[in-house]
Amino acid sequence: MSPAPSSATPGPHALFPPNGLRIRKIRIGEYDIDTWYDAPFPEEYAAIPDGRLWMCEFCLKYMKSRFSATRHQTKCKVRHPPGDEIYRDGKISIFEVDGRKNKIYCQNLCLLSKMFLDHKSLFYDVEPFLFYVMTETDDMGAHFVGYFSKEKLSPKNYNVSCIMTLPVRQRQGWGNLLIDFSYLLSKKEQRAGSPEKPLSALGALGYRNYWTLSLMRYLRDAPPNPRLEGTMHRTASLARVLS
Repeated sequence: MSPAPSSATPGPHALFPPNGLRIRKIRIGEYDIDTWYDAPFPEEYAAIPDGRLWMCEFCLKYMKSRFSATRHQTKCKVRHPPGDEIYRDGKISIFEVDGRKNKIYCQNLCLLSKMFLDHKSLFYDVEPFLFYVMTETDDMGAHFVGYFSKEKLSPKNYNVSCIMTLPVRQRQGWGNLLIDFSYLLSKKEQRAGSPEKPLSALGALGYRNYWTLSLMRYLRDAPPNPRLEGTMHRTASLARVLS
């Protein structure tokens, strides 16, 4: 494996120091990433060497040591998430993964996201959910960037249950792309959509940033003196998010 880059990763480390965490760092792909929160991994992972968890960025299998990860890397044939590739734009792809058909992958994905999300509570009951996994592809395969999940049947038309971008991928526009794609799915399904409430602090920040940029783009491209009626369908979704 390639040497680890600097352990400094963007995120609320000052607010959520990793002291006392069972797993203090994960190695996924070429990145060493400091964790923010504890996740309910099996008890045997409570005392792993250096507090570092090793994770395959393609199949999301987690391991205790560099030796296990290196051996897995030579044997693992997976090069992209399971499920159907439903979007591609150059090197960027999004895969729709069914929690019922790919239970282990989705459970591992939930455990991964818990290390960076304070309000994450779903770990093992993944069957009622669809997961939309974003990747960036090169000669090695489709590298994990982030994801969002949503209920297959949501009585309140929620279009996002959980959303997470790896800390080393944050502040690069990936979160906005995931949010935009969630609304595109709602539009295709001909239903209004909004994320589950309450939003976490980081989630609220991400959605406010998304809608600020969306409204600025609309006003920039709108005709002179835009009428209120012409903006209602755009601002209705914003109101649902912030309410």
